[in-house]
Amino acid sequence: MTDSMLKGGPTSHIYFSQRLRLHYVDWGNEGAAAMLLVHGGRDHCRNWDWVAQALKSDYHVIAPDLRGHGDSQWLVGGAYTTIDYVYDIAQLVRQTGLRDIVLVGHSMGGSVSLAYAGLYPDTVVKLVSIEGMGMSATGSDDSTPGHERLVDWVRNLRELSGRIPKRYPTLEDAFQRMQQANPHLTEAQARHLTIHGSNQNEDGTFSWKFDNYMRAWSPIGLSARQTYGLYRRITCPTLLVHGAESWASDPEQDGRVDIFQDARSVGIEDAGHWVHHDQLDRFLDILTDFLSE
Repeated sequence: MTDSMLKGGPTSHIYFSQRLRLHYVDWGNEGAAAMLLVHGGRDHCRNWDWVAQALKSDYHVIAPDLRGHGDSQWLVGGAYTTIDYVYDIAQLVRQTGLRDIVLVGHSMGGSVSLAYAGLYPDTVVKLVSIEGMGMSATGSDDSTPGHERLVDWVRNLRELSGRIPKRYPTLEDAFQRMQQANPHLTEAQARHLTIHGSNQNEDGTFSWKFDNYMRAWSPIGLSARQTYGLYRRITCPTLLVHGAESWASDPEQDGRVDIFQDARSVGIEDAGHWVHHDQLDRFLDILTDFLSE
């Protein structure tokens, strides 16, 4: 599917969460079953365009820009946490009146989606997490002393405070960086993601939209024990997707699929971390089969 096929694009909307001005796109078809697509870290809502285009006839598709990403406001401060992202999703669901949601998340967005579904299990009817669990946890919650995590976080924030966002001389240079980051992307995909994922600076250069501070993951948040407790609360059928070429582990092999009440894991060959880009057609087949069950 190419950009030329992405006709009848979404409308842009604003909502507020914790006094932040946040953005989401709505693909229309109100009255149809609700589908919420949640992007990953350093990404943006328009990375879902190909999935949304394929499913918008059957679903009312909404895709938010998480705080610090895309066209949503950056946090004043440096503590981007799963808890706050979950709150943002809860606010979006409340303000748009979504019910009986099909929730699909990628990477960090997959983690947020899992946590949201555990917190509000009655609102989600199907859940898909694409590499939202990362690598299998090793050691206990206290394997790294709390003070060390806090010291590392402070050091990271100080370093990021002096980091000037990368400026690319032209949009073409940014596009080439996008292709380097994921060789699986077609030229059309890479250009689309670059156009929607960058802003032009006053001097004519281009920079990515995301806030560099989100690179310093806050040491204050849900522990592994608390996270697994939320997983156990998820009542809807859950599909855990991973790419065979990715760094993320298979939840079935490492045993984490057993934490859930009703979950299964599926791996997709010739795909890395961005499964829904790397093997779009295969992912859509798996997704639609799961949704039709």
